[in-house]
Amino acid sequence: MEYVLETQGLTKVYGKKEAVRDVSMHVPEGKIYGLIGRNGAGKTTIMRMISGLSAPTRGSYSLFGKTGYEMGKLLKKVGVLIESPGLYPRLSAYENLKIKCIGMGVNPKGYVEDLLKSVGLENTDLKKPAGSYSLGMRQRLGIGLALVGNPAMLVLDEPINGLDPQGIAEVRQTLVNLRDEKGITIMISSHILDELAKVADCFGIINEGSLLDEFSAEELHQRSGQYVMIRTQDTAGTEKALKAIGVEQISEEPDGTLRVSDQLDNTPAMARAIIEAGIGLQEICLKSISLEDYYLGVTEGGRHNG
Repeated sequence: MEYVLETQGLTKVYGKKEAVRDVSMHVPEGKIYGLIGRNGAGKTTIMRMISGLSAPTRGSYSLFGKTGYEMGKLLKKVGVLIESPGLYPRLSAYENLKIKCIGMGVNPKGYVEDLLKSVGLENTDLKKPAGSYSLGMRQRLGIGLALVGNPAMLVLDEPINGLDPQGIAEVRQTLVNLRDEKGITIMISSHILDELAKVADCFGIINEGSLLDEFSAEELHQRSGQYVMIRTQDTAGTEKALKAIGVEQISEEPDGTLRVSDQLDNTPAMARAIIEAGIGLQEICLKSISLEDYYLGVTEGGRHNG
């Protein structure tokens, strides 16, 4: 697998506080990488370092397979939106983009119009000032500004936070289109995990400055997709009855319920085996674990046996 970004022991210290500690992460080419963590976990600090806005205290990173001076020349291929987009509120979306294009020496005919289309703002009133836009429109314009110069990678810090459902859907579709139609690699941070799960191909969990886990969407499903939850009056007897019919992947939760991760389409046979063993069956149901559930389990010590 080709990685656009790799970090090796990336660390940032402010005074006596380690904001980021020994982070080694891998962002695949052409994918959306979701960086997950609480406020203050270190997400923005990581993004600032890999964008060239802040120097690491220790460790290193590579972009597009390059390090050092060669990597520095490639930073222009990284578009960045960290915190709120810097807009001229009295100017339109077209004018905001035009100013950045001129400043970066990128101004071919029709270029601004293409940028507006890329972020779904092509039908915006050209005279309407950006200061009167909805928050979702401003975020999409911010992404448009990050796209000036045709970057191969975008780094977006909390671009959907604070948006209403319509705004979230608009930004989400914009990101998917940039990945699928332009092949742009995107790193996005957010604590709205249900929405992040809809768009990201892979994830990294940051907690108190450390990278706790890194996994693809497919691996997330394998580890914690669906399972059968069973509650009975006899846990040990239930396990024995289930194993007698070939059910193997059984784990006990702290509250005494059983979690079964195989033969998920065979719950009637499980229920029958338990009842025929003379055990009181209190509850049996198919459940799903969300990205948020998995994140909380990793950061708070929960178990996720798949």
